[in-house]
Amino acid sequence: MSEQTSSEKMSLHLVGVGVSHSIAPAMHNSIAESLGLPWTFCSTECPTFEDVLNLVKKPTTAGLVVTMPYKNSLMEYLDERDELMTIIRACNNVYYKDGNPRRLCGTNTDWRGVKGCLLEKGDENNRPTTSTPASALVVGAGGASRAAVYALTEHLHCPTIYVLNRDDQEVVNLIEDSKRLPSSPQVIHVKTLDQARELPSPYYIVGTVPDLEPTTESELAVASILKEFLSNQTKGVLLDMCFKPRRTRMIKLAEQLGWPCVEGTHVIGYQIEEQWRLWAGEERVQKLDKAKAWAVLLKAAGESKGINF
Repeated sequence: MSEQTSSEKMSLHLVGVGVSHSIAPAMHNSIAESLGLPWTFCSTECPTFEDVLNLVKKPTTAGLVVTMPYKNSLMEYLDERDELMTIIRACNNVYYKDGNPRRLCGTNTDWRGVKGCLLEKGDENNRPTTSTPASALVVGAGGASRAAVYALTEHLHCPTIYVLNRDDQEVVNLIEDSKRLPSSPQVIHVKTLDQARELPSPYYIVGTVPDLEPTTESELAVASILKEFLSNQTKGVLLDMCFKPRRTRMIKLAEQLGWPCVEGTHVIGYQIEEQWRLWAGEERVQKLDKAKAWAVLLKAAGESKGINF
């Protein structure tokens, strides 16, 4: 980021479909003010991919947070794709490098949110390590699951990942994408209760799907298998990345069965340092008041009518 850019009025955007309930703007605007940047962060509903591209091309755009359904489709339009984003196969953070024209760059910071949340709770004496690895469970096989698998295998010592998902082909695609990871984890699609009962208990569980009442046969099967895993005697840490509502069905059930749980709003907080380093530069991010940013985030989460119901 150039000095000229830092003194201009610029905008940051959360882009996707259904982002109007986001609790992130208050936190990001507080950060911009604390860093002395005349920037404004907006939740910008983008019904079409063309809407995203129009924002990307605006000279007053300083960066983007990308959510569903554009994490994959935006990748091919970037001037620079870092290795991490290529491995995870999803872009959730867009930033610019100086040039004429500016270079459009992308990365993935979702995995930092997953890692931070899963380390937030749990017994340190039982946590998986290099010498005592464990298995983990991911519910869902979409874009967010890639970041979860990366965090679990590369940073949280879980070389075996169980996956629950209503669509078989999505899991096949996830398994293929996971082969790109340095550790090349063993990804197991768990389809039946009998199969789940034969597997060692997962230490970490990460939900990556919307909080919807299961209705189809495949959705009901996923729900029953999840309950089976949650009913195991071993309890690690559960994160549900969905936070609409904050108290999801998954979290309520897990807590009833004795699991320490972390709500999805916290995923946002663990990404801010890296996001602002890319948007505003290394020197400015040193002044970032993380405690204040977290306080603003949690206050917004507590007051939001869009996620508290």
